Amino acid sequence: MRIVLGVGGGIAAYKVASLLRLFTEAGHDVSVIPTEASTRFVGTATWEALSGNPVSNSVFDDVHLVNHVRLGHEADLVVVAPATADLLAKAATGQAGDLLTNTLLMAHGPVLFAPAMHTEMWQHAATRANVETLRGRGAAVLEPASGRLTGADSGPGRLPEPQAIFDAAMALVQGRSDYQLPLAGRTVTISAGGTREPLDPVRFLGNRSSGKQGVALAVAARNAGATVRLLAAHMEVPAPAGVEVQRVETALELREAALAAAADSDVIIMSAAVADFRPAEVSDTKIKKRDDTADPVITLVRNPDILQELVEQRNASRAGSGQLVVGFAAETGDSQGDVLAYAEAKLQRKGCDLLVVNHVGMDKVFGQDSNAVVILSRAGSEPQEASGTKTEVSEAIVRRISFELNHVSPRA
Repeated sequence: MRIVLGVGGGIAAYKVASLLRLFTEAGHDVSVIPTEASTRFVGTATWEALSGNPVSNSVFDDVHLVNHVRLGHEADLVVVAPATADLLAKAATGQAGDLLTNTLLMAHGPVLFAPAMHTEMWQHAATRANVETLRGRGAAVLEPASGRLTGADSGPGRLPEPQAIFDAAMALVQGRSDYQLPLAGRTVTISAGGTREPLDPVRFLGNRSSGKQGVALAVAARNAGATVRLLAAHMEVPAPAGVEVQRVETALELREAALAAAADSDVIIMSAAVADFRPAEVSDTKIKKRDDTADPVITLVRNPDILQELVEQRNASRAGSGQLVVGFAAETGDSQGDVLAYAEAKLQRKGCDLLVVNHVGMDKVFGQDSNAVVILSRAGSEPQEASGTKTEVSEAIVRRISFELNHVSPRA
């Protein structure tokens, strides 16, 4: 497929190098047209090296090839990223001051704009009118992601992640209606962090979970267009912008919140590290250490199996609805079996649709910035491995969830 990739003059231009790589690795022939302003951020040498094609932004280069007409005519797809407020305005008003805007006027195939700008610029009435004009003419304009912008501000205006733009572009070419973002219109509930079970007003039983993976999942789902609800237990990292946050502490509090949230969720991802046991009794006062008394004995009782209850609730009240339940398993192997053997047994026991398996240890996963997981499916498909930063792993998990929602038949 012949793709024209227009690059606007915003700081997010650096992310477009990754988008270009996705296009070329998928076998597409890409011609990059940067605006003059964008070359202040990323030079033409980068685009030429990654695309394997010459790069220009002038209608006066290679005049004999009539590029200002040819490129648009020959393109199977035109993608503009980042689409700045200025570029959207020029496209909406039909300006043709450089090679990119000429190409947009000559484009015969689908056109996709991926906006990126400051929140106030995106929300300005002029920009909104330009977006509606372009959409009215048949162009696809993605909603920007929400989150940290240049400087200290946060809000809608971030360039969607390269994978999300790539997925939207492929869906657009295939004529699918979900081109905007793979989880657009979906509600995703994610649990994150570690629960704490009180022994007394001072002490608790806890675990080593930092919440990094759950927060990364919330960001990935948000960037994929979902409405995200984060059930946050103890976390060592802040909750991301642009998601609804509900704080919980104990396993019982998480259970109540998760069962309630599931009622209107398309996807439930239970990535929190939930305590299997809690103290049978909680002291109202601090348990004292005295030389003249015996060592205290703490009796534990089982906590409810929240993941299994979510599956049972789904099967009872939303049969055939297509709700996806995703569990996490932090496992270690022993003399009785390896990590995947225990995980496969857990998948069948819990009944969830996908199980993301971590091989954990004292120096693995908990608190780290990287991760390696295996995604198991109850449908019996081949295990899928994903590794890298927790952001990259989260994006792989969200892509798998998007695939399951769009390709797997509803569950009985």
